Amino acid sequence: MGPRIGRVDVSEAASISAQIAERYATAIFEIAKENKNLDGLEGGVNDLAAVLDESADLRALIQSPIVPRAEQSAAMTAIAKKMDLAPVLRKSLGLMADKRRLFVLPQLVSALREALAEERGEVTADVVSAKALTKAQTEKLAASLKDSVGKDVTIHATVDESLIGGLIVKVGSKMIDTSIRSQLSSLQNAMKEVG
Repeated sequence: MGPRIGRVDVSEAASISAQIAERYATAIFEIAKENKNLDGLEGGVNDLAAVLDESADLRALIQSPIVPRAEQSAAMTAIAKKMDLAPVLRKSLGLMADKRRLFVLPQLVSALREALAEERGEVTADVVSAKALTKAQTEKLAASLKDSVGKDVTIHATVDESLIGGLIVKVGSKMIDTSIRSQLSSLQNAMKEVG
């Protein structure tokens, strides 16, 4: 009998990453709240999210297991300083680099956004569209989502041209996928079942 190859549960790894990010986010949020600097934290989180979206080099740095801790820490410290991030966020990024936890940075940003929105009595909706939404479209979508969830909705929009058209909207644990790509995929699966 040959060697047994074990299975890797990808959802378990994602769950662990979310748990790590949630712990850091809770600590960062509580410290910023104690220091009465939630506005500074929010600005830093938004700036960090923008840099993560724009910089493939930064995404590679935080995901790389071969970049030494000292290099990751030095790079994150320099980035945080240049971005003038809130002190709690800057120190946390350095600690995360030292502990080899930078890979959870995207989840950390999401968790902090959710905590900040909840503090204001809002919910955050992540919206992915094939083309950038206009201001009018964003406002109409926010109003529609407010009617369905009963709270003010902050929209974080991103563009994914592979959707062809339509939207993917995620509010909390609910996701609505009206993208043409998804509809084509469903049609393709239905056609496979028939023939």
